[in-house]
Amino acid sequence: MAIKSLIINPGSTSTKIAVFEDEKMLFDKTLRHSTEEIAKYDSIFDQKDFRKGIILDFLKEQNFDIKTLDMVVGRGGLVKPIPGGTYRVTDDLVEDLKIGPQGQHASNLGGVLAREIADEIGKPSFIVDPVAVDELAPVARLSGIPEIERTSIFHPLNQKAMARRYAKENGKKYEDINVIVVHMGGGVSVGAHRKGKVIDVSNALEGDGAFSPERAGGLPVGPLLRLCFSGKYTEKELYKRLVGGGGLNAYLGSNDMQECLKKAETDENAAMVIEAFKYQIAKDIGARAAALEGKVDAIIFTGGIAHEKRIIDGISGFVSWIAPIVVYPGEDELLALAQGGLRVLNGEEEAKEY
Repeated sequence: MAIKSLIINPGSTSTKIAVFEDEKMLFDKTLRHSTEEIAKYDSIFDQKDFRKGIILDFLKEQNFDIKTLDMVVGRGGLVKPIPGGTYRVTDDLVEDLKIGPQGQHASNLGGVLAREIADEIGKPSFIVDPVAVDELAPVARLSGIPEIERTSIFHPLNQKAMARRYAKENGKKYEDINVIVVHMGGGVSVGAHRKGKVIDVSNALEGDGAFSPERAGGLPVGPLLRLCFSGKYTEKELYKRLVGGGGLNAYLGSNDMQECLKKAETDENAAMVIEAFKYQIAKDIGARAAALEGKVDAIIFTGGIAHEKRIIDGISGFVSWIAPIVVYPGEDELLALAQGGLRVLNGEEEAKEY
């Protein structure tokens, strides 16, 4: 009998939901929230009842009976660093999703909403591969000074889903392969996946690795330090420039890769920025190949920018000698969440406890 699931993926101004039977999507909807609606709430957790009401109202409009569900799966948030996998939403997990040990983000609501709706119908609730997944090898954590440790904040849900897809398509298990996964969206992360664990990855949020459409990536420390004390910026202003206003936004005034590529056709400076984007990602891939001791089954490109053949071809020119290139453009987070829950209910893996 098919397993029916409700998937909940909250974003800053929207809540994406879908209902699946096994891996087949029955319907989905992006429930958008205006700035005015969100501004009414002092914290992200305060939005919980508002978003829950909208979800349930939409399901009623679809004449969908939530009692027919077998599970509810939510996007995981900025909890404590944890290994990848599917986690049962426990009281401890709900508390940390509320607090946000590594920060507040709308995705923190995913597990909380999943738990409340699932509890009402007596079914299990899960989160899958939250952004806080941390499987770094011990040697990858050292930064150069003891006060700063390299941390793992990237795109584990999509990265691991694409690595699993590659393994399945090649008749293997994720736990038996070594791959480099390159996620290219508003942020960029390049992960070294060894036997089912991401042993090294760039911090896609707070400055590590290649720059992205919105983020500055790794910067020379001395000039950055002098900029911090220059008096030109407050801490909040400079952080916004690094995370949100960096990368393509800083150089070309846009985070839209198609727009930037079009500009690069006639603008030499824009063309150089695009080349640097490809060059920096290629260097990250080379670093991850070293972390895997050169034993790489494939280099997998994913995320929205993976639709751009000019970008893929440019990076591949630097790194195709390392391993075969595989492209899975876009990201299907709703399906990835459903698959995580299915692996547990089908007995393929055990749910982890937070």
